[in-house]
Amino acid sequence: MAKPKHILVVRLSAMGDVAMTVPVLRVLLDTYPDLRVTVVSRGFFKPFFQTLPGIDFLDADIYGKHKGIPGLIKLAREAKHLNIDAVADLHQVLRSRVMNVYFGLKSIPVAKIDKGRKEKKALVNANGTSIKALKTTHQRYADVFAELGYPIDLSTHRYPNKPIMRSEVKKLLQPDKKYIGIAPFAAFKSKQYPLEQLEEVIETLSKSDKYQLILFGGGEKEVQALDSLVNKYKNTISVAGKYNFEIELNLIAQLNLMLSMDSGNGHLAALFDIPVVTLWGNTHPYAGFVPFGQPHTNQLMADRAQYPLIPTSVYGNKMPEGYERVMETIPANSVIEKIISLVNSTER
Repeated sequence: MAKPKHILVVRLSAMGDVAMTVPVLRVLLDTYPDLRVTVVSRGFFKPFFQTLPGIDFLDADIYGKHKGIPGLIKLAREAKHLNIDAVADLHQVLRSRVMNVYFGLKSIPVAKIDKGRKEKKALVNANGTSIKALKTTHQRYADVFAELGYPIDLSTHRYPNKPIMRSEVKKLLQPDKKYIGIAPFAAFKSKQYPLEQLEEVIETLSKSDKYQLILFGGGEKEVQALDSLVNKYKNTISVAGKYNFEIELNLIAQLNLMLSMDSGNGHLAALFDIPVVTLWGNTHPYAGFVPFGQPHTNQLMADRAQYPLIPTSVYGNKMPEGYERVMETIPANSVIEKIISLVNSTER
């Protein structure tokens, strides 16, 4: 089979997983500048790819015109009309499989991600025995392109220049501070740091006139929770529910550090070479979802000696009885010390 010249990359959701494709695609295009790539994903995620010259984007309206099997076939047909000659399925879910059937009927080769389900199941079922790090999701993405004839070395990745600060962002930031982003929420409670300990972190950092804290979130309840924190602590603002996604991304790019749960905001900050401190509860960095380029020392984990079943799941959607307070075993003072150490070593 001849090497493809135009690859369709399929990754429809979720936010963090889509963001994780960006550094992989950057290396791919740096290594093979003549290769044409079109990403198909939800339109909301299009801003991720604006720093990647040579990337085309196909908007997948999976809740509208591309909903259901007829809609997905329509989406696949739209992709074919772009003259793609291979598909990199980085998602491997029912939606992408429906599209893959169409591509197969049109003799368009499809390479699919190996999600490592067997290894991840063994990790979750370790029951207190020793565990080891699995292949990263970034490398699993890279392996798909290697299957299509385009092997890449992720260690060669080069970050783009920091984007120019937008006027809306400049109005928010105090020029004499270092900027610490805090994203305290996650899709599942098993991955969220207790509010009491989070407040201890915020209170300590806000007392210093060295830092400005920027709180991130979404949804009515999260907005209310963050606004209540802003009312209690100085040098603290919330952008939850106040700005569009492009402005939030531009703001994240200006940070000196992001404190995140095992969730999307950590992956967003990593796109801009921002240090990310990630807090891990019932999930674990060994499953392969550490933000790109972030060292092991930035991963603060719950006490597995006290809670030996960690990780109880890969995504945080399973929490055994008695594991509701796992996150409490990450001391607030450890979080504070890690943040201060990293922030004070950054420029600005």
